[in-house]
This record gives sequence, structure tokens and C-alpha cells, in this order.
Amino acid sequence: MTHGTVGWVQVDTDDPEGAKRFYGELFDWTFAADPNGGGKYHLATRSGADGPHGGIADTEGNSPGRAIFLVIVSDVVAAVAEAERLGGKVVTPPTTTPTGLTFADLQDPSGNHFGVFKPPA
Repeated sequence: MTHGTVGWVQVDTDDPEGAKRFYGELFDWTFAADPNGGGKYHLATRSGADGPHGGIADTEGNSPGRAIFLVIVSDVVAAVAEAERLGGKVVTPPTTTPTGLTFADLQDPSGNHFGVFKPPA
């Protein structure tokens, strides 16, 4: 995967079953529970793909529904610093999961949410 490529789409919703039905029928996506998601995250895979390309997150009503894109970067910390330099804001600072995925959630200067991530090595 290449730096600067949109590599993941995430839909946050308080109705994950409805979202799975909608996106599944609209785009022919299938869903499987993320083994690391505690039952609150379902991986989305488009028909014929080698692996998942996004997910549906159950917000349980604790945050607004939204769909965001996440861009692959070679260095999450550097991308966050550059976003801030350009007028963006950090929503979730760089975080590394136990599997080695590093990500951050950001806002552009207009307030649009997006994310950056570096896949595990």
C-alpha cells in the first residue's frame, strides 16, 4: 500500500445492523465480526476482494453517525504534525493497537473528519 492512498472506510452508527444491510445491498459488501472488536466492530469486504477494506463501528449512541475515510501514511506522527501545521486538528492522537496498527483521527481546517493510519509491519 502506498503513502497517500485511501485505504479504509469506516461507518460509525448506532444501528450497525441497518448499516450492514444498507451498504451490503448497495455495494455488495459482506461483513464479519472483527475478532479484536469486542462485538462492536464488523469488517467490510467487497465482493472478490482479498481482505477487508473498511468497517462498521457500533457507537451505541455515544457519538454521532458518520462515515470517514482513512489514508495510508508512512509515519502517523509526522502526518499528524503536518496536518496541524496546515490548520488541521487532532481528534484522536496517534495510537498503536496490540496488532501494530497505528492510527490517528483528524479534522481538516473546515471541520471534516478523516483519519490516517499505518498498517502493521
